[in-house]
Amino acid sequence: MTDSPGLGEQALNKAAEVGLSSQLDEVENLDVEIKTDPLKLVQGQVDSVSIEGEGMVMQKDLRVEEMDMQIQSVAINPLSVAFGKIELTKPTVGSARVVLNEADINRAFNSDYVRSQLQSQKIQVNGEVRTINPQNVDFRLPGDGKVAINANILLVETGETHKVAFEAVPRVSANGKTVSLENVEYGEGEEISPELTKALVNQTSELLNLSNFDLEGMTLQVNSLKVEPGKLILQAQAYVEQIPSSN
Repeated sequence: MTDSPGLGEQALNKAAEVGLSSQLDEVENLDVEIKTDPLKLVQGQVDSVSIEGEGMVMQKDLRVEEMDMQIQSVAINPLSVAFGKIELTKPTVGSARVVLNEADINRAFNSDYVRSQLQSQKIQVNGEVRTINPQNVDFRLPGDGKVAINANILLVETGETHKVAFEAVPRVSANGKTVSLENVEYGEGEEISPELTKALVNQTSELLNLSNFDLEGMTLQVNSLKVEPGKLILQAQAYVEQIPSSN
C-alpha cells in the first residue's frame, strides 16, 4: 500500500474535518488524517486517527494556538462510511496536546463573555455589596511555572477604580478537569482587596476549565500543565465516543 490516502480514507478525512470545523467558532487550519486500508475499513477497523488544528476558537471566545490529538485502534461501523460518517462502535482513548498563548488568554479575559461573567458577581468590598466592571485585564505568562494578572476594576456603585495584581501557580485537579490557582502572591505596594482578587482567581480557573476544550463526543482529562514564557501547554488523555463528521 502506498503512503497516499485511498479514496475511503480521503472521504473520511474530509467528513471529519467538516464535522469538527462546524463545532468551532473559527479555525485557521485543520487537518484530519485517518490511516487504514480498504480491507480493514470493510471490517470496521481504523488503525489511527490524527487531528491537528491551529487557531481554533472554542466556546467562550477562547482561542487555541495548537491542538494535536492522536487516537489509535478505532472501531467503526463500516456501513456509516458509505454515508461519509465515522460512527464509532465503541469508545476509545487517545492523547492530546493543547497549546494556549498569552495573547489569546488575554483576548478571552477581555471578551464580552468574561466581562459579563465578572459583572454578574456581587462582591463584598469593605462590608458593602458591589458590582464590578473590569476595565482592563492584563494576563501574563512570565515563566517559572506562574501566571500573572494585573487588572483595573471599577466598582459601579461608587465609581472607584481598584488595582488588582497577583501571581499564582496553576495546578490541575486530581480529576484532570479543572485548573486552580495556588500560592497566590499579591503585587507589592498595591492596595489589594482580597474579594476582588478572589473574583479574578475564580475567573482565571473558570477560563482554563478543561471542559472549554471539549468537542461533541470528545472529552479531555489533563495529565499535566506546563507554563512556559508566553504559553501554556496541556498534555491530556482524550476520551472519544464519537468523531464529529459531516451530515
